[in-house]
Amino acid sequence: MRFLITGNMGYVGPAVISRLRASYPDALLVGLDIGYYGHRMTSDGALPERKVDIQYIADVRNFPAEALREVQAVVHLAAISNDPIGNKFEEVTLDINHRASIELARRAKSQGVKVFVFASSCSMYGQADDKARTEDSPLNPLTAYAKSKVFTERDLKPMASPDFKVISLRFSTACGWSDRLRLDLVLNDFVAGAIASGRISILSDGTPWRPLIDVKDMARAIDWALSNPPTIGTDFLAVNVGSNQGNYQVKDLAAAVAAAIPGTEVSINKDALPDKRSYRVNFDLFSRLAPAHQPAVGLKESIQGLKTGLDAMKFRDGEFRNSLYMRLNVLTELQQKGLLNDQLQWTGR
Repeated sequence: MRFLITGNMGYVGPAVISRLRASYPDALLVGLDIGYYGHRMTSDGALPERKVDIQYIADVRNFPAEALREVQAVVHLAAISNDPIGNKFEEVTLDINHRASIELARRAKSQGVKVFVFASSCSMYGQADDKARTEDSPLNPLTAYAKSKVFTERDLKPMASPDFKVISLRFSTACGWSDRLRLDLVLNDFVAGAIASGRISILSDGTPWRPLIDVKDMARAIDWALSNPPTIGTDFLAVNVGSNQGNYQVKDLAAAVAAAIPGTEVSINKDALPDKRSYRVNFDLFSRLAPAHQPAVGLKESIQGLKTGLDAMKFRDGEFRNSLYMRLNVLTELQQKGLLNDQLQWTGR
């Protein structure tokens, strides 16, 4: 058995690789990543890539054909996955997240790949305050990132066939500890603020809703998608991934972090303009389809995992929002050094 995992050197990738190596010890795991964040390790252990058998450092927009050789399944994580980056590089985001994804799927199908697991997002629901969104609810993408996920799902669906199963996992907002931690995610940001300065600054009024999922549970869902394609009952499946108990208002997330880290003060920007990115999500379908692969890492465990990891790093950067723990700042620094061009391609310098 041979799996290709794109974007394996990002935030979610290490957890996915670890899970797949444990679940499929005899499988040949192939990683493919452009390497933007490969140097941003936040643990003192060995590189996560030690668990893959072959690692390609390549742009998903232009990857070597041999990466798909004899591959049975593709896990497609590679993406520009950050709204600030999408705002600055909207066309590049659509190029990488949408157009390159469809070309990857087309080439995978032509090479005989049987299963294509796409890391999609619940952010495609946009503003949806009235009731929890199901897979059949209207889509209202508000950002380049969310739009790219909608466009990719739309174009993947007609490609699906009995010999090319497509499973689109609409993930909740990611959180939790990773060997390549990013702090530009709501829960991670709050824990970092509490540890570094004893203060959580909510940039919104605190009322927006977000569903959350730990990276370990994202990996668990991907494991399910790879092991159960014949049982999904359709050639194309889009499914919300998370739990009904994992829908939180931002202010409640801050309160949970403050409770876990005593002495933390929470400030809410009551004068902030309404954040339109607010949605609750219904996960009943995923609960029915994957009863043995339901999220197992609760909010308290995610907070504790982040605290333990950041404490081990002796993290005390009160200005972390201006640091390289933020993905846009990493790309900006690489550009300033002349290593990336305006299309976010390596310059070779």
